[in-house]
Amino acid sequence: MASFKKSFESLKSTSSSAAKGVTDNAVQAAQEAVQQVADSSKDTANTAAQETGRQAQAAIGKAADKATDTIKEFGHKLETK
Repeated sequence: MASFKKSFESLKSTSSSAAKGVTDNAVQAAQEAVQQVADSSKDTANTAAQETGRQAQAAIGKAADKATDTIKEFGHKLETK
């Protein structure tokens, strides 16, 4: 009976160690997955910010060109009067 109890305690200890190992691995995998998502989100946000900046610069350039053309047209109209 004592050897059965000793075997049972050994099995219990082994099972507990195995469960802890599985839990630790699962936690580590989850942490790595969260980090990958965070890194990916940061990259996506940076890319979106850069694209927004490019589009804003293009829009400002178009507006400036249009304003220049409007000023030139206004100047030509004043010259003809």
